Amino acid sequence: MPAIIAVANQKGGVGKTTTTVNLAAYLAKAGRSVLLVDLDPQANATSGLGIDKNALQHTIYDVLVESTPISEVIIETRYKNLRLLPSSPVLAAAEIDLAGLPQRESRLKTAFSSLTDEIVLIDCPPSLGLLTINGLTAAQRLLIPVQAEYFALEGLGQLLNTMQRVKQALNPNLALLGVVLTMHSARTSLSSAVAAEVERHFPDMVCSTVIPRNIRLAEAPSHGKAIIDYDRFSKGARAYKALAKEVLERVNQI
Repeated sequence: MPAIIAVANQKGGVGKTTTTVNLAAYLAKAGRSVLLVDLDPQANATSGLGIDKNALQHTIYDVLVESTPISEVIIETRYKNLRLLPSSPVLAAAEIDLAGLPQRESRLKTAFSSLTDEIVLIDCPPSLGLLTINGLTAAQRLLIPVQAEYFALEGLGQLLNTMQRVKQALNPNLALLGVVLTMHSARTSLSSAVAAEVERHFPDMVCSTVIPRNIRLAEAPSHGKAIIDYDRFSKGARAYKALAKEVLERVNQI
């Protein structure tokens, strides 16, 4: 059974998709077979891997709503060992379409039953609706990217409350894998203060790797590339390579 990790934070703009895409690329580079699941209707993980989200015949919507076998929807990417379950803006309708379906919270988990990948990373949408619930129900661990800014902890309590509710009602195996600080600027005292506050709230759960604010990381998605392909010598690339190693160590404990 694969190690399944949901990457979630209902606060947008925290580097969630950037983290999912680049973590997936570096885990694949390390020789692990990886499936990236784009569960966000914005489909930024899909386009960030160079896939035209408007030209897809099938997407994760078909898996969740139409019960299309996952093997018919997964596509290969330009990266060895990295496959993608793609998304498109059509997924925005899934919140409504799922509402009347049986086992609406666990349809993604059911679809995963045939997977043979070693690691599955789920890029959840920036909300706590049915799509994110599906991601948390299917996962064993939750990774939370937190931006190093003043409102960093805003809403995290709600996310953790949702995680606990899912754990009690739907997925007793769900646990926190870690919290990763993103968009960190070593030149500001604010970033250091936020890091200390996050550490206080999540003792022993904050990843030692910190993702810096880096222009090359911001540019890479517009070229349809992960940072390993766009600029592997940048600060952002080095950080995600280190984070992949740290995540692997934590995954080995699952």
